[in-house]
Amino acid sequence: MQAMWDEVAALMETVPTIGGQRYVDRHRARGKMLVRERIEALIDPNTPFLELSALAAWGTQDPIGVGVVQGIGVIEGVECAITGTDMSVKGGAANPTTWKKSQRFHEIARENRLPLINLNESAGADLPRQADLFIQGGASFKALTRLSKLGIPTITAAFGPNTAGGAYTPGMSDYTIFVKDAGTAYLGGPPLVKMAIDEIVDEESLGGADMHSRTSGLSDYLAQDEMDALRIIRQIVRHLQWKKLGPGPTMPADDPLYDPMELLGCASADVRIPFDIREIYARMFDGSRFEEFKSLIGATLVCGWASIHGFPVGVIGNNGILFSEEAKKGAQFIQLCNKMSVPIVFMHNITGFMVGSKAEQGGIIRNGAKMINAVSNSEVPHFNLMVGASYGAGNYGMAGKSYDPRFIFTWPNHRIAVMGPKQLAGVMDIIARNSAAGRGIEVDEEALVAQTSALEQQIETESTALYSTGRLWDDGIIHPGDSRTVMGLALSAAHSNVVQGTSEYGVWRH
Repeated sequence: MQAMWDEVAALMETVPTIGGQRYVDRHRARGKMLVRERIEALIDPNTPFLELSALAAWGTQDPIGVGVVQGIGVIEGVECAITGTDMSVKGGAANPTTWKKSQRFHEIARENRLPLINLNESAGADLPRQADLFIQGGASFKALTRLSKLGIPTITAAFGPNTAGGAYTPGMSDYTIFVKDAGTAYLGGPPLVKMAIDEIVDEESLGGADMHSRTSGLSDYLAQDEMDALRIIRQIVRHLQWKKLGPGPTMPADDPLYDPMELLGCASADVRIPFDIREIYARMFDGSRFEEFKSLIGATLVCGWASIHGFPVGVIGNNGILFSEEAKKGAQFIQLCNKMSVPIVFMHNITGFMVGSKAEQGGIIRNGAKMINAVSNSEVPHFNLMVGASYGAGNYGMAGKSYDPRFIFTWPNHRIAVMGPKQLAGVMDIIARNSAAGRGIEVDEEALVAQTSALEQQIETESTALYSTGRLWDDGIIHPGDSRTVMGLALSAAHSNVVQGTSEYGVWRH
C-alpha cells in the first residue's frame, strides 16, 4: 500500500509545476504568484485546503491537473469552494477535461451550498481542441448564474486575461475584482478585433482593469495588486455573513482508540485478499465507537451508527459480496438514516451481488433492487470512501458515482470495473468458445489465449485508482491515514446545506 501511495505522491508533486519550470519562471518574472500560492494567501491561517481531482486527466493527452486547482478552504471562517487557473499550463487555456473537472466542482458547490471563489487568469479555450469542448463549455457559465439564482454567492478575481468565452466568468459572477495593470477581459483580443472589424486597439483600452472599473462597469473593485485582490475577496466573504443550514457536529469528537495512520495497513493492497471493514471503522470513528445494526444477519454488509469529528453518520461497509439478506438489510438501514436525517458514509470493498441459481431463485434481483431503490431515492448526503474493490452492481447498491454522492475519495489500492479483470476475461473466453461451437468451427487456441490475456491486461489497467481519478470518476486519491480528516472536512462542507431525509421511495417487490 505504501508503494502504491508513493506512486500517487510522486505524481502529485509534479502537478504544481506541470507546465514546466520555464513557464513558472516566466510567470514569476511578471510579478505574479502561482495559483496555489494565491490560495495559500487567501484562506485563513493554519486551516486546511482540501484539493479535489488533483490528478484529473492522468493517462490522457491532457496535462495532469488540467491547468486548474479546485478545492474547499476556509475564508473568514466560511467554507468556500475555491478554484484557480494555472497560467503556467498553456496560458491557462481550458481543454475538454478542464470543463469536466469544472462541471463537477460547480456541482459540489451547488449541492453543498458553498460560496464559489474564482481566481481567474485564462486564455480561454485551447483552440486546437475546440471541437471537443465548445458545445459543452457553455455549461460552466450556466452553472455560475444558477448558483447565483440559488443564493450561493460567486466571486471572481481577474489576475490576468479573461479571454473570449472566459470573459463570461466575471460577467456571470455576483462580485468581480480586477487587478490593476494585469486583469483584462474581452470577448475578442486585439488580434481578433483587427481581423473582425479592422480596428487597432491596445489591451487596456479594449478590456483592461482600469477601463472595466471606470467605464464598462464589469469590475466592482479595482485591486492595486494581487495581495490587495485577495484582501478584497476576504472582505466580501466577511460581509456576506454566511451561515450554515445544517445542524453541525453534535457528538463528542474524541480521537479513535487506534492510530488513524494504521489505516495504511488495514486494507489489502491486493483487493482479492479479504479484510474486516471493522478494522477501518476502529481507526476512523470518534472514540472508535460503532453501534452495529443487525450484526447477526447479512454478515458481509456491516451497517451501523458512528460519528466523525463530531458529525453523526450512518455507515455501510462491505466485507465482500452482497447476498439477498445483505441487500434487504442495507435498504432498511438507508431508510432509517433518512428517517433520522443522518448522512451516510459508504465504504466500498465489494465484488458485486451474488450470482448463480441458488441466489437467483432466492430473489437476488428483487432484493438487490430494493437496496438500489433506497440508494436512488435517499436524500441525505452520501459519501463514498473506496477502500477496496467496487465491482458490478455492487457499486450501484453502494451509491457509486452515478448515484450522485456528495464526495468520492479513493485509496491507492482501489479497483473499479464491471467485474475483476480475470473474471471478465474468462467470461469473454467462454463466450468466444461457445460462439465457435455454435458455428461449428475450431477454436484458434493460440489466438484466443492471446486475446484473453490482452483483455485481462486492459481491464487491469482501466480499473486502477489512477485510471479512475484521471477520468474524474472520483474526487481524488487520498492517503489512507488521512481518511478521518478528509471525511471530516467533507462532512463539514455538506452541513453548509440542509441535511434532510425522505420517506418517499419507488415501488419495490416484497
